Amino acid sequence: MIQPPKTEAQIEAMRECGHKLAQVFDGLKKQLRAGMTGIEADAWVAAEIQRLGAEATYRTNEVNFPNSICISVNDAIVHGVPTDVPFEKGDVVGFDLVISYKGMKTDAAFTTVIDEEPKGAVKHLLKNTERSLYAGIDAIKGRGTHIGDISSAVEAVLDDAKLGIIRDMVGHGVGLEMHMPPEVPNYGDAKTGLVLTPGETIAIEPMATLGGEKTLHGHEDGWTISTKDGSLAAQFEHTVLITENGAEILTQL
Repeated sequence: MIQPPKTEAQIEAMRECGHKLAQVFDGLKKQLRAGMTGIEADAWVAAEIQRLGAEATYRTNEVNFPNSICISVNDAIVHGVPTDVPFEKGDVVGFDLVISYKGMKTDAAFTTVIDEEPKGAVKHLLKNTERSLYAGIDAIKGRGTHIGDISSAVEAVLDDAKLGIIRDMVGHGVGLEMHMPPEVPNYGDAKTGLVLTPGETIAIEPMATLGGEKTLHGHEDGWTISTKDGSLAAQFEHTVLITENGAEILTQL
């Protein structure tokens, strides 16, 4: 067993937590505009989390991130620290959030384009990165599903789209803690890896680029991870519950 299956009370708390996270994202999408800064977006998110009676996990001692939400702009892949630089029309911006409620945590992310509909290569990047997330979720057939079944399904979509697959960061178990076993890579072979059990909860989070797969760590803020070649990146993520015959997405309305 990878992690103890959640109790019914824990699962229900995660359902409530995931719904609250989805509410935050739904509202945030309506706030975003050119001229808004990451600091302003973060402040809106922090107030909304508080209004919903939840807690911003990134700001707890478990993480000690300086803000409530990660905001990654253009070539930043993940863990971007909100800044006072205004968003510009056409910026590709990723938002990654973990919140806690009734002792349980959920994790989700989305990427969007500021003030315009995605088009061309950017549309291709966002569409297929998100599509790979749902392919990974669809690969979960309940009891007996291997981690590799998810990883292989994600990789197949990203490979077919000829996108760079970020390999040095992975999805993960989530619930009692933000990061728990197992790791869920975005590449791999079906029918390999650990076997999932109903009651387990995992975060699946494909990350892809319009260029190469190499990443650049060591940003001056100590957190942001970017593409080494400067290419645009996208991330999409949901927390899901493994059920007897499939998966339940917890971080959606």
